[in-house]
This record gives sequence, C-alpha cells and structure tokens, in this order.
Amino acid sequence: MTSTHKHEKGAAARITTVVGSWPDVKVGPHNFGAIGFTLGRRQLGHLHGDEIAEIPFPRSVRDELIATGRAQPHRYRPDSGWITFPIQTNDDIEQAIELFQLAYEQARAHGRAPTTGTGKR
Repeated sequence: MTSTHKHEKGAAARITTVVGSWPDVKVGPHNFGAIGFTLGRRQLGHLHGDEIAEIPFPRSVRDELIATGRAQPHRYRPDSGWITFPIQTNDDIEQAIELFQLAYEQARAHGRAPTTGTGKR
C-alpha cells in the first residue's frame, strides 16, 4: 500500500504501541473516548480513534508546525498551542508518531508541564 491510499485500520493501535513504549509514558482513557498519553503530569496528546491526533506544543513550535504544513491548528481551539493532525495514510501514522516524539522530547527536556486540562477535545 502506498502513502496515497487510506491507511488500514489500526493506526491508533500502532501509535499507542510505539508511544506507550517510551520510558515513563502512561497510556489511558481520555475525554470523548480518546486515548491519552502522559509523561508525569504533562499530557503529550491524545488520539481520537484511527483518524485524529491532537498534541500540545509551545506556541512557537505549534506555529512552525502549522507554517511548514506538518500540522493544522487545533480543530476546536485554533488559537491555542494545540495542533490537530489528521491521520489519513500509512505515512501519516509515522508522522503522528514523530509529532508525539517531539512533544515527548520537549517534555523530557523541560521537566515541566502545562496543565492537562487544556485542549481536551
């Protein structure tokens, strides 16, 4: 299957397996039936099924991701630091993992967290 084809079901399972394997990452239920990922008190983001990843970043990183086409503004809170990343192809699965990895690396480097209460949708 090429990257231009719709991904097969299981995107959330693949992303959860990879992100959940990173040191100190906890996987659990999130609002609206989503799967959430946390590192300590910091939310790394969440998945809405096989279709959508939502991830918080510092505003400057969020702006760069949007400017370079790597993400979209958050679908419900477009003026926040959150991004929405639609998962439509197999390549998107890997790109979503890369975005979660960026959030993870920033969380590890900063050792502090925004509250997990923002961008819950």
